[in-house]
Amino acid sequence: MGHTMRSSTAQLGVDIGGTFTDAALESRGVRYSAKVLTTHDAPDEGVMAAARQVLTAAGLQFGDLGLVIHGTTLATNLLIERKGAPTGMLTTAGHRDALRIGLEHRFDLYDLAITLPEPLVPRALRLPVRERIAADGRVLAPLVEADIDVAARRFEEAGVTSVAVCFLHSYVDGAHERRAAAHLASRLPGIAITLSCEIAPEMREFERFSTACANAYVQPVIAGYLARLEARLRAEGMCCPLLLMLSGGGLTDVNTAVRAPVRLVESGPAGGAVFAAAAALAHGFDEVISFDMGGTTAKICLIEKGQPQTSRLFEVARAYRFKKGSGLPLRIPVVEMVEIGAGGGSLARVDTLGRVQVGPDSAGSQPGPACYGRGGVRPAVTDADLLLGRLDAKSFAGGRMQLDAAAARAAMEAHVAAALGGSAQAAAATVAEVVEEAMAAAARVHAVESGKRLADRVIVAFGGAAPLHVAAVAKRLRVRRFLVPPGAGVGSAIGFLRAAVAYEVARSYHVRLDGADLARIDTAFDILADEGRRVVEAAEPGALVAERRSAMMRYVGQGHEIAVDLPQKLAAVGAAALKSSFETRYREVYGRTIATGQPEILSISVLASAPPPDALPQPSRGVLAPDAPRRREVFDSLRFAVGTATVHARGALEVGAAIVGPALVEEDETTTFVPEGWTATLLATGAILCEAIDA
Repeated sequence: MGHTMRSSTAQLGVDIGGTFTDAALESRGVRYSAKVLTTHDAPDEGVMAAARQVLTAAGLQFGDLGLVIHGTTLATNLLIERKGAPTGMLTTAGHRDALRIGLEHRFDLYDLAITLPEPLVPRALRLPVRERIAADGRVLAPLVEADIDVAARRFEEAGVTSVAVCFLHSYVDGAHERRAAAHLASRLPGIAITLSCEIAPEMREFERFSTACANAYVQPVIAGYLARLEARLRAEGMCCPLLLMLSGGGLTDVNTAVRAPVRLVESGPAGGAVFAAAAALAHGFDEVISFDMGGTTAKICLIEKGQPQTSRLFEVARAYRFKKGSGLPLRIPVVEMVEIGAGGGSLARVDTLGRVQVGPDSAGSQPGPACYGRGGVRPAVTDADLLLGRLDAKSFAGGRMQLDAAAARAAMEAHVAAALGGSAQAAAATVAEVVEEAMAAAARVHAVESGKRLADRVIVAFGGAAPLHVAAVAKRLRVRRFLVPPGAGVGSAIGFLRAAVAYEVARSYHVRLDGADLARIDTAFDILADEGRRVVEAAEPGALVAERRSAMMRYVGQGHEIAVDLPQKLAAVGAAALKSSFETRYREVYGRTIATGQPEILSISVLASAPPPDALPQPSRGVLAPDAPRRREVFDSLRFAVGTATVHARGALEVGAAIVGPALVEEDETTTFVPEGWTATLLATGAILCEAIDA
């Protein structure tokens, strides 16, 4: 599968979200999309249903596909819901409680009843092994294999099916971990084993142990799911590669995903960031805010020059869902974003102080919002949008799903309006306002933490619910333009098709710049580059692999480091140029440098990647006959009164068509709300660009 081949064959992207499973198919320059309810008990059922729907629309069979790309929340859900495999842990004697001790950090100093995240492996299954390697690689105590025999018997009695091997300082030398794994495998054939020296070979044992345990916890389930899904696709006639979306925004093959499934935790949101980045590049926007609002959560990411912000540390399964520090840390490459419980299915209620609260709990796909008519009795954001007139009960999801306005009204009256003493519509406006302010507040905090300005950016809105709320979020952020790309309702699935095959490899490498052997550092980089290249070539044979080298650096004595991009060969540029690169980046983040500070490297990484696919032409516009715009009553939350909005079918708009708000632009997977004071223009790319009218 070469680079040009990806652009000339039918490609299918499928994203499993908390509420909907989305599919996007691109073939012969035309895009087809579908959105079906997620089947949580058997996620592959939703994947197959969505795939069949778009293939039927395109007149194709599974055998006609040249590539299938998949992203899933399954790994994340397993960690959040604690439904992974029975997992054990082998660790250096005396350190079995490292997972419980963590960083000795209270993420909320004033919560006397604070709940700390439970380790994925219970203490009884965190078993000690006598061994010790020093931080400089010296063997202080040999590995005692008899301890592994004892642990194997305990694991077998407890029904453990997966084990994480986590020894101190194995990032320097993983020999003891590998020997322990080989010995354990000989005692328990078929057991899944994760080595911390392979999954996260970096210092800081709590984060490394946590990542290895998370990987072991999800590995058997993910391996079974991917094997089952691939078998079903092959049985339907698929003969092309199946690739998986990684949390860092790249693609990889099934074998790599099975070996390191922890890297799949943010695959769907990462696809959305790639989608927003591609839209930004296509329209010449250097600085954008990616705003992805689906059924369960809203994700906000900052993108500059077509590149989303990335990080090497991520938290999952937070005890306090949106409080930093309350989750399990994972040291993996991830697109950096802020996520809040504000989706179409987020449930609304009034607390004991009379305040309207929205989320983080969600109705999901079962039972879903009250208006879905699937048994839900509590009001969700989608119910509010329906009562405000932003959604059409008859044309939702292209008319394939009828919404029940009476059920939405009853739920809103019972759970919100009754406590507020107003109408269901006024309560719905309050719910929308609360969720919009929550998203704007999250974006502000994320921007401040990143040292970025928001006002001059363009928001790229996608996901089923984002185009309905983006104008209000933009107004709160003082952003004057937002873009709704074509296919916004299934943006993450389309993002999969825009992503390149890529894999990042990192390891600890601690050295001060003064007196550093740059040629030796280059050799360490070369080893990582070879590993990354092998993974990329396994997913895309014959690809021209590019490398991006970087290091985590800081001043000696500091506790936090920053990522610094580096040239291909450090020895060729010299230590002075390396120090200059660090100081430039440090100044960008902190606004200053420290004249007397001595820079040092903590870890190095290489991102190996194949070229991204060529962008396919957008679907042709004007697929529907132009018709006179309809009119619908819409509740104007600014005036707190009912107004009249024009309603347009997106497929009937012609390029250059300008719409003055209040207006609604409807399509199968989403609706764009253009409030009073804004104009919307259909661009030649098929995107809708909305701009605030100057007062």
